[in-house]
Amino acid sequence: MSKSFALVAAGATAIFLSGSFAASAGWLDGLLGKGDDDPFAACRQGAVAGDIGGPFTLLNKDGETVTDADVITEPSLVYFGYTFCPDICPLDTVRNAEAVDVLEEQGHMVTPVFITVDPARDTPEAVGDFAANIHERMIGLTGSEEQVRAASKAYRTYYKKQEGDEDYYLVDHSTFTYLTLPEHGFVDFFRRDLTPEDVAKRTACFINAM
Repeated sequence: MSKSFALVAAGATAIFLSGSFAASAGWLDGLLGKGDDDPFAACRQGAVAGDIGGPFTLLNKDGETVTDADVITEPSLVYFGYTFCPDICPLDTVRNAEAVDVLEEQGHMVTPVFITVDPARDTPEAVGDFAANIHERMIGLTGSEEQVRAASKAYRTYYKKQEGDEDYYLVDHSTFTYLTLPEHGFVDFFRRDLTPEDVAKRTACFINAM
């Protein structure tokens, strides 16, 4: 069961879409094109033509090293954000959690995954608490700067630390949610304006097509 959750950062205002960020969105759209050999073509507007997703090595809430093979053992909704995010990340991850609950009611088990883009502040305990407050099955992951950068690069995400107080700075970042399937890897992404029902419907289509 997902929980209502909000984080407050004193004096902080979220940066929704920067120029680099919007460009990233257009670039990711460009990776999607039609393909007759795509088994999931009916579930999206086109076949995935880009190389998105892949291996990563990070730390879980207990500080244990885990890989993508350990984490993505069932269909997963992967989101990159940070625990100090004042509003965007909580809203997006709650949306994903609600979609997971809708899917579970339909008999589909899907794992919500949260990967930080702020490893300097997001300790294993911090990402673990954040994830647990959103959904009891959400997996929170962090790591070294290098590990997080590698995971972000694999999923072609964008993030950049903003200038400001060392304790309360913001991180500008992309807000896509990535649907990743065991055996198939990344298959599609969801924008933040979709409802939980929208995400659940599209995810179920991919699951049924596996």
